[in-house]
Amino acid sequence: MVARIAARAARTAQSRRAAIPPDRSGPAAPSASAAVRTGSVRLHLAMDLPYPTDIPHVCERIQHDVARHVTQLTGLEVGEVTLTVRRLVTAADASRGRVR
Repeated sequence: MVARIAARAARTAQSRRAAIPPDRSGPAAPSASAAVRTGSVRLHLAMDLPYPTDIPHVCERIQHDVARHVTQLTGLEVGEVTLTVRRLVTAADASRGRVR
C-alpha cells in the first residue's frame, strides 16, 4: 500500500516538477517500492525525466514531494527516498509518445 501511494505521488511530482504530462502516450509511469520498518519507511522510485533539465534539482524536488506526501497519507516517517532515472526523454520523444 505504501509503494502504491509513493508511485502515485511520484507521478504527480513528475508531472509538476519535470514538466512531463501524465498521459498514456508519454513516458512510462513511475514505479515505487517501499521497505517499512517500525514506523518508518525507505522508498525507491524509478522514473523517466525530460532532457534537457537540471536533473539533480528536479530529482531533489521529486524526492521531497514524494516523502512529504507519503508521510501525510500514512503517518510514517520517510527515512530515505532513492530515485533512479530510467530514461531521459526529449521533448520530441514525449510528443510522439516514443521513449529512447
